[in-house]
Amino acid sequence: MERKLGVNVDHVATIRQARGTRYPDPVFAASLAELAGAHQITIHLREDRRHIQERDLRILRETVQTEVNLEMGATEEILAIALDTRPDLVTLVPERREELTTEGGLDVAEQRMKLRPYVERLRDAGIRVSMFIEADPRQIKASKELGADGVELHTGRYCEHWRGAAGAKELARIEDAAKAAADRGLYVAAGHGLDYTNIDPVAALDEIVEFNIGHSIIARALVVGMEAAVQEMLERISW
Repeated sequence: MERKLGVNVDHVATIRQARGTRYPDPVFAASLAELAGAHQITIHLREDRRHIQERDLRILRETVQTEVNLEMGATEEILAIALDTRPDLVTLVPERREELTTEGGLDVAEQRMKLRPYVERLRDAGIRVSMFIEADPRQIKASKELGADGVELHTGRYCEHWRGAAGAKELARIEDAAKAAADRGLYVAAGHGLDYTNIDPVAALDEIVEFNIGHSIIARALVVGMEAAVQEMLERISW
């Protein structure tokens, strides 16, 4: 079964911002990823603009031939940008300025009141909405009740322990959550920490139809090139 691969190009922008230059350009990286077979380009526009900039989003929206998936925290500033640029998909994620990367899933169940207007305004604008959540039945139920189109299951804990018993336990939780989400009519994605060594057991889960992967693909691309890095990952997720 063919699954969708979303390539996150945030880390290309991270290198650019480290030196304050105009290169490497995540827009160019995105075009190479698409040419290699990526089904989606994923970016996270953070409040502190540590990597992706508004310029990147606006140009990507004009140039990406597949789909743009905008990860964003639930803030009025970023919502306004999303409504203006109209990405194909918005994935609502938790965001803390002190974290290096997103460290866990969004607590949809506890933040229903806050999140509801964001979901409604995005969907009213014709933008699909996904929730980045833990593999937790409560979060799946809350995501469906808020009107999300899908969920992205946080795979970070599995990736940290995938070789041992703790990893097997996390994989079982992801499998149960994926089935529960699919049963509720949500499309199911997975992401965070997935790489070429740990993705096979997750890719074997039938209910997961999309994978959003950034760090491992960009790191691999530095050595073998973007085309080879993307195509290798496409092979890993296609069963």
